[in-house]
Amino acid sequence: MRYVKVTWHHENDDDPVVYFSELGTDGYETRKVQIYRDGRSAWADEAYETDTAGLSEVPFPPLEEISYQEEFEAEEIAAVEFEEEWRRAVLY
Repeated sequence: MRYVKVTWHHENDDDPVVYFSELGTDGYETRKVQIYRDGRSAWADEAYETDTAGLSEVPFPPLEEISYQEEFEAEEIAAVEFEEEWRRAVLY
């Protein structure tokens, strides 16, 4: 598994500002957490999604491709960081 954090710099309160993704060996998301500016979160996994959070239907692009876009910062993170965000979102 790989774990990725993507920060999205924008002014729209209706869209997430941070995404945390767990990626399988095939590059597809297996779990995702979205964090909003006001602190609320949404999450999805292979068995659950919401109107605002779902797993991507295509493999995750290279981090350099995401970060090339001025409004995004993408980085690989440790599993423990993802798990902290996952627990917080699921229990919220």
